[in-house]
Amino acid sequence: MASSLDVLAACLSSGMAVATAAAAAGATAPRPLADVLIRAASLLALGADSATAWSESGSQHSTNRDTRMAALQRLARRSASSGAALAGGVADLADEARLDAGDEAKAAAERASVLIAGPLGLCYLPAFVCLGIVPVIAGLATDVMRSGVL
Repeated sequence: MASSLDVLAACLSSGMAVATAAAAAGATAPRPLADVLIRAASLLALGADSATAWSESGSQHSTNRDTRMAALQRLARRSASSGAALAGGVADLADEARLDAGDEAKAAAERASVLIAGPLGLCYLPAFVCLGIVPVIAGLATDVMRSGVL
């Protein structure tokens, strides 16, 4: 998602029209983002106003991607009505997406390390007891029995 938003920001920074930039970025974007970009590009190419082209119709999910797409749509509508540059805001959204992806990857790695510890403990603890502790106790017991202490 972040790379697709970077493509959109680069296209807009180079001076492409919003419809052309959205179509170019939508060609390689992940499915939900591609749907939003291609829909907006098609409507803008047909002459629809930005409020209609970037409307949030059909967005009913609440994942991070969907909130980011809703933020892109709000940013595009606000840019069209105020005349503010869209490329900077899209680049900021790409940075946020990249940071969120890093956080999700780190959380998944931490979950994996916790899930791996259980089976390793179940496998290595009995082996450690059988191969490390039992021979030592058996050796000590043999020496104690031979010495006549007991």
